[in-house]
Amino acid sequence: MTSDDPVQKIRLVRIAHVWYEHKDIDAAKRFALDFGFAETAQVGKTTFYRGYGAEPFVLALTASDEDKFGGAAFVVESEEDLVRAAKILPPECKATEVHELKDVPGGGKRVTFYDPVDGFPFHLVYGQTPVALEDPGFPMLKFNYPVEKNRGVNQFQRFQKRPAPVHKLGHFGMCVTNFAKCYEFYTTYFNFHPSELVHNDQNVDITVFFRLDRGDELVDHHCFFFFEGPKMHVHHSSFETHDFDAQVLGHDWLRQRGWKNCWGVGRHVMGSQIFDYWFDPAGFIMEHYVDGDLLDMREPTHRTKAAPDNLHVWGPDVPPTFLT
Repeated sequence: MTSDDPVQKIRLVRIAHVWYEHKDIDAAKRFALDFGFAETAQVGKTTFYRGYGAEPFVLALTASDEDKFGGAAFVVESEEDLVRAAKILPPECKATEVHELKDVPGGGKRVTFYDPVDGFPFHLVYGQTPVALEDPGFPMLKFNYPVEKNRGVNQFQRFQKRPAPVHKLGHFGMCVTNFAKCYEFYTTYFNFHPSELVHNDQNVDITVFFRLDRGDELVDHHCFFFFEGPKMHVHHSSFETHDFDAQVLGHDWLRQRGWKNCWGVGRHVMGSQIFDYWFDPAGFIMEHYVDGDLLDMREPTHRTKAAPDNLHVWGPDVPPTFLT
């Protein structure tokens, strides 16, 4: 393939799950349950957690000698996409051959490669068996507004204190050391499309929020984002929960359990989600979100200048450490 040959892009369908390694695996597992995950299997040193959606698992926690991000996985459109990924990704990606996912909930096949700039792992999966949807135990609420009353007479809104139930993995984000090279790679080889680009004072793009180009299909505003910084690291992984009440119940549950809040609750600008960020025992950031935007390919890319006010409409001030 020469530089003039167009690349047949690897077609991603959705984000599926993330992997983390932990030194204190017992604390990590306690946090996972308090965050709202449901344990679904334990295989060797790895514990798998699902949400109440159809993915066989959304989080894998592995006991390790170090705290480490193990990469996110995306479902591809066909097994041919896996084969093509193993063949066409640049040598510096060190892509594996297509291999069976053994002893993993849902099974299926996978190719793992490594980001060509900073070397973090990235997984592509196909053929995993979905699981039955579960009831999160929250109703679809009807709200009473000042001049529009939607809830029936003598009907109440009542809740029990509990974790916010995780539905699915929505997105993950990375700090990378070369934004331009990463942007070129991911837009060349995959159907990532920028929903938002953020530039600095020199008019140079430094942050991207990618959605998937699925044509007329509605997709989340972003499933993958990255920004440029001095040292590569995972910024956060974000999980959807049922609604705002569930989210704030989860916030109170985590606070009462003694976990450390990072930032929230608040409302984002880019993506519109109501957010709530927490530190897990290793210091990794995990987010609950609700009410995110859905887009198709009729929506153009938006480009704005970096500023703290671009991050949220309401909520606490942005913590100084959040943008590092």
